Amino acid sequence: MGGGKGSNRYSRISSYSSSSSSSSSTTTAPPYKTTSSSTSSSTWWSNFCSSALRTKPQVSPSANSVRVVGDGLVRRLGLLDLVLIGVGASIGAGIFVVTGTVARDVGPGVTISFALAGAVCVLNALCYAELASRFPALVGGAYMYTYTAFNELTAFLVFAQLMLDYHIGAASIARSLASYVVTILELFPIFKGMPNWIGNGEEFLGGTLSINILAPILLVLLTLILCRGVGESSALNSFMTVLKIIIVIIVVFVGAFEVDVSNWSPFAPNGVKSILTGATVVFFAYVGFDAVANSAEESKRPQRDLPIGIMGSLLICIALYIGVCLVITGMVPYKFLGEDAPLAEAFTSKGLKYVSVLISIGAVAGLTTTLLVGLYVQSRLYLGLGRDGLLPALFAKVHPKRHTPIHSQVWVGIVASVLAGLFNVHVLSHILSVGTLTGYSVVSACVITLRWNDKTASQVLSSSWLEGVICLITVACCGFGAGLLYRVSASFIFLIVAVVVASIASLALNSYQDYADPPGFSCPWVPTLPALCIFLNMFLFAQLHYEGWVRFVILSIITIGVYAFYGQYHADPRTEETFVYQRAPLEPIEEA
Repeated sequence: MGGGKGSNRYSRISSYSSSSSSSSSTTTAPPYKTTSSSTSSSTWWSNFCSSALRTKPQVSPSANSVRVVGDGLVRRLGLLDLVLIGVGASIGAGIFVVTGTVARDVGPGVTISFALAGAVCVLNALCYAELASRFPALVGGAYMYTYTAFNELTAFLVFAQLMLDYHIGAASIARSLASYVVTILELFPIFKGMPNWIGNGEEFLGGTLSINILAPILLVLLTLILCRGVGESSALNSFMTVLKIIIVIIVVFVGAFEVDVSNWSPFAPNGVKSILTGATVVFFAYVGFDAVANSAEESKRPQRDLPIGIMGSLLICIALYIGVCLVITGMVPYKFLGEDAPLAEAFTSKGLKYVSVLISIGAVAGLTTTLLVGLYVQSRLYLGLGRDGLLPALFAKVHPKRHTPIHSQVWVGIVASVLAGLFNVHVLSHILSVGTLTGYSVVSACVITLRWNDKTASQVLSSSWLEGVICLITVACCGFGAGLLYRVSASFIFLIVAVVVASIASLALNSYQDYADPPGFSCPWVPTLPALCIFLNMFLFAQLHYEGWVRFVILSIITIGVYAFYGQYHADPRTEETFVYQRAPLEPIEEA
């Protein structure tokens, strides 16, 4: 994608047009044109529907015509950088805490819980890997895939659900990071007794506000690094990620000599169901590998490296989590594991307090990389929507020298800083993961719909396409229903019925649709594997707090309103071809 030399080279990454441009006289009038002075509500509704159903036709990732128009992002991320981005986003302080807290309820069988959750994530990662290699190297991830496979409104809804997770998650992680930094600083006598409002949060106005000064400062520092360029931020992420991996390996290695195998018996003291329940809890510890897909436009060789980066980072995380689980359950009987810092307490009980200090340092490194990658991904998503017109054009601007979307990055930093500095966002943790599961489910559906042979814009509402979508919705509903039944401990027969109905819908997908082989990496067993992903993701969705479901509905309504009054009028598929350009990779210049 980057042949030739010179600093002014650009390669065309994507061209797309309105789905309406492929049809003739039947094309609906664009929503930004008024057909008459007395526009009726029915006309408005018709225009809204025609806008909402617009798609972005897929372009081959090998498109390489050249034309210079402004500045783009720079391709600086190699395969190792992508793997470390995935690991950095996935492994935070949770590896030192969640492993122990879940083990208290599940027992040594928590190892199986992490293995099962990891297996489900691998299935989702296979779907992401196919789409990452199939699409042109553009920012957007799940949003872009949905725009192409389904329609404009669905893509906007996916973006909104993901973005709320990212905004609240970034603020929550920043407050946790501030708390850990204060803990480390207080090891030195000069910093003893710092007031809560500095890093731990101090409530005012009856708990309405929770002031935290350090969290916004940390967010500003990370935002400045991200604004300087992807090279600088990638270097920081790589250093901190390698540091925390080394610390985890040291923890596992040292702890292995303190393991008493008798602590692994009984392996599942609370039964098999507790292991399955534990898997639904620890699933979210793996969330983050999808961040690699949003690095497409800055990857040196995206079609090759993105699938490897997604799968490689996830497999590394699975290995590290399972290693920590085996050590912590082998060192201390699961009943005696602490609640707040189980791993650190386990080493302290063995007289290895220095390992507890390493764990605190690892937690700081883990939270830093998770926060850094989260802020990075948010800005790239805003950049993608700004380019498409669904958000103001300000978000689409890229700095001509730094080659970063500075406006998007600063906006993301401001939102996170306000939330982290003024509110105790930890109380909102139970409504998180809604966007993640929504994105995973829709991406799996995208793999299936994009594999349907000869899908064109004119076939989006064909009977065959609608039948396929109905089958996908049936699988999703069955997964959610099975999750609810499992949650309320309903009869096993009802669970079997839900599984059977989902299986029939999956067989219908296999029988009534023709599937083409995609270019690049190919997800195996389509449509069965993506359908299984949808079922399992919705099963997990049903395990979320009910307020998470309410948040999903309310945010969807608000998003539709924003689209109706802004997005449909500013999304710009009017031209025959809209170009987005990407600076090709610069080759090193040898000095004489």
